[in-house]
Amino acid sequence: MKLSVSVRIAEGFGSKEIPLFPLAEVANIATAASYSAICMRASQIGTHTESSQVEAAKELLDSHGLSVSMITGDFDTVYNNDRGPNALRNIEPYLQLATQLNAPMIRVALKNETDIAAAQTAADLAAKVGLKLVHQCHIQSLFETVDGILETLKKIARPNFGLIYEPANLELCGQDYVAAIEPLAPWLFNVYLQNQKLKPEGAVKLETWSNGQQNFDIIPIHEVGGIEFASVLETLQRVGYSGTVTVHQSAGEGEDPLTSTRDTANFLRPLICAD
Repeated sequence: MKLSVSVRIAEGFGSKEIPLFPLAEVANIATAASYSAICMRASQIGTHTESSQVEAAKELLDSHGLSVSMITGDFDTVYNNDRGPNALRNIEPYLQLATQLNAPMIRVALKNETDIAAAQTAADLAAKVGLKLVHQCHIQSLFETVDGILETLKKIARPNFGLIYEPANLELCGQDYVAAIEPLAPWLFNVYLQNQKLKPEGAVKLETWSNGQQNFDIIPIHEVGGIEFASVLETLQRVGYSGTVTVHQSAGEGEDPLTSTRDTANFLRPLICAD
């Protein structure tokens, strides 16, 4: 497996649009912590970014020996709002951005059944240029529960449309996130990791469609008491997953991003046998 870090490390939890520091600093942090790739989001580079800036970003990452593991090209997909699925109906700018950054995957969003036909059409267009579309396990989407994920993926029925496995969102929806890996294995294109501790008095409150409101605290990935990452990564290896594992959370309040990113890498690397 290859270890990637999301540019979310330069975002606050509440605001995903204005970066706390530029891509050059993200690249420096990723390199210092020995990551292989960057997961790009619209806070740094998106479909709204001028082509010349995209080219400059690619040159910057190349100079650090960093690839782009995936792109999320707009803020509506990031926020998983009702406009999130619009990208499926206008996928060409996302294909162009992914091609410019040499990224193999594009994250998309589906909110209801009417988005399935659009996902099929978008996937067909992506296939023509050798790209994959992926959807994260995510609350308030067709990808909340294992049954819902499987049903939706089977309806889309495109070999280049798959899943970003993400255990924390599955946990919020009351799913057994380790047991989920085996049935989802044929569609696993990417893995996101973030950590949380469920608790009634948790500082973060999110509403799920399938499991009501959930309260939790965000905790560092290397902190015990949250997601069972050893079991997750062992099971991923057992089912033959060999793709990217992306650290998908910002540094905690008062944490130095480099220290947080390095501690996370040092914790995960023995578990994933990263390249």
